Amino acid sequence: MMNLGLLKLATQLGKALIVLSLIATPLPLSAGQRLGQRQKPLVDDPAKGDEKEPLTLAEEELRATRAIKEADREHKENLGRARELSTLGAEIITSFKQKNALNQEDIKKLEKVEKLAKGIRRAAGGSEDKVEMEKPPSDLAAAMEMLSNLSQSLKEKVEKTPKHVISASVIDEANVLLELIRIVRTLPSKV
Repeated sequence: MMNLGLLKLATQLGKALIVLSLIATPLPLSAGQRLGQRQKPLVDDPAKGDEKEPLTLAEEELRATRAIKEADREHKENLGRARELSTLGAEIITSFKQKNALNQEDIKKLEKVEKLAKGIRRAAGGSEDKVEMEKPPSDLAAAMEMLSNLSQSLKEKVEKTPKHVISASVIDEANVLLELIRIVRTLPSKV
């Protein structure tokens, strides 16, 4: 009888071990479970060897979605800068034609145009480059005419440039506009 009790105990123990081994053994992953799979770890600086926690596919997709939304937001901001620059340029020109001079308000608008042009240049991938104009304006009237043309042209180029493109023509146009503003500051404010 003792042997029969031992045999039952051994059978139950064997069943329990089989159940435990099935639980502990990884089963094939379904498609939904694969999203949680860990990818190769990201390293900030290979020289340091500091490894971050590896990202799941879902986390990578979320990061990519955020990057796309950020690029869209930046592109819309740049379009807004270009439109505001063009509007301010037109306002400065209208004021100049009425008064044949630039007043303090016009100078402030010109400073805003300068900031907007720098923002457009930065968004287009440009940096602070000094540009020598081939034919710089000799008087304020000629400079205002150039300002009108450049502000409108820059707006059109920004609107035509896709959001993921670094545009050399936008950068060059912004640099020329910035140089023109520098020249306008050196000219007398009255014609």
